[in-house]
Amino acid sequence: MLDTLGNWHEIGKSFGQVAIAYLLTAVIGWDREREAHSTGVRTFPIVGMASCGYLLILGPQPDIAAQSRVLQGLITGIGFVGGGAILKEGATVKGTATAASVWNAGVIGASVAMDHYGIAIVLAALNLLTLRALLPLKNWVDRKRNPEG
Repeated sequence: MLDTLGNWHEIGKSFGQVAIAYLLTAVIGWDREREAHSTGVRTFPIVGMASCGYLLILGPQPDIAAQSRVLQGLITGIGFVGGGAILKEGATVKGTATAASVWNAGVIGASVAMDHYGIAIVLAALNLLTLRALLPLKNWVDRKRNPEG
């Protein structure tokens, strides 16, 4: 009986962690979708929860070497997914911020799986702040430097 309760406790904890990773990354995806970027509300939470899930399948006391290999695979694989968000139009390259955000979504999911909720929250908040605040700030500075342009 205790074994079953322990399993249900682990299932509940894992479900909660995947849900947190999903929610933290869905907010970023929603922002990208709202701005009509190629990657958005579906991709970000899937990357976040999958990254969380890959680490959770290692169990509550993962082998450090196995955890390291999973993290290395995630870093590489998510970089590939993010690369799909980068578009080249003539001399202009677009989507690098979205690609970097996809990569960050993977780190958010991994952080949640490793019980580093504070890191996950800070990464999500700073990612959203960067996407929402820095571009308007850059545009404002550019207009101040070159009022005719």
